[in-house]
Amino acid sequence: RTQLEFNHTRWLVGSDININAFGYAQKIGDGAIGLSLVSYDLGEIPVTTTNLPEGTGATYKPRISNFSFAYSRKFADYLSGGLVIRGVSENIADAKAFGIAMDIGIQYITGPAEHPEKIKLGVALRNIGTPMKYEGDGLAFKADVPEGTYQSTVLFRSEDFELPSLLTIGLAYDFYFGAKNRLTAVGNFVSNSFYKDQFGVGLEYGLKVKNTEMFMLRAGYRYEDGITGGTDENRTTVNTGFAAGATFQTPFTGNDKTLLGINYSYRSSNPFDGTHSLGIRLSL
Repeated sequence: RTQLEFNHTRWLVGSDININAFGYAQKIGDGAIGLSLVSYDLGEIPVTTTNLPEGTGATYKPRISNFSFAYSRKFADYLSGGLVIRGVSENIADAKAFGIAMDIGIQYITGPAEHPEKIKLGVALRNIGTPMKYEGDGLAFKADVPEGTYQSTVLFRSEDFELPSLLTIGLAYDFYFGAKNRLTAVGNFVSNSFYKDQFGVGLEYGLKVKNTEMFMLRAGYRYEDGITGGTDENRTTVNTGFAAGATFQTPFTGNDKTLLGINYSYRSSNPFDGTHSLGIRLSL
């Protein structure tokens, strides 16, 4: 079985930031491999200098992208795990940084294999990687030589910075109402290395038509300390917690296993007009 997916995200509408992602997955025996490419478009930024702090009239475009290889395996009916290795590249006006990151996760499913209603427990550790550091001609500048009458080129040494690693623990339970209706309740906890920990809850409803689950609706809320306050110093995120999404998928060759799906998701924010994502998925 093969799956291809493309997703476009308008991140914090009004910020002119867009994210494009492409993914490929292939089932191989009891496992699967995956490849993905994510590219961030941060728009154009005016070039400023010491002599022209208001801008030179020129602009530059930061480029951030990452490429990932993933492998997952089903060890038993109740246990599976996966590993992702990711290369992270950042380029900003004649300076660049590169790092390697890794994600690792495991999922445990309770209950007998023939029973549809199960508790699913997952744990994932993400963004474990090498420190990154900017290098390049963009870090060089002209400086006056002490007690001299001329200038010399000086290279500014940038500091290393760590990737934002995080630990996620999630729990889900499927409720089935007849043969066509499914309701999944989820909850998770995210421990972040550089910012506040988060707690999330959500529901997903799925409707099966014939042999295919064609319609899915989702809604959730993620809480962190200070998220319900105004834009004061205690609030450290523009996201306001609420998120929702929907999926429609249908067979398109007469084969129930060959599916074309469309995904949409929304995440509220203040300020800005939220984050919107639209994707298309092909399962062969």
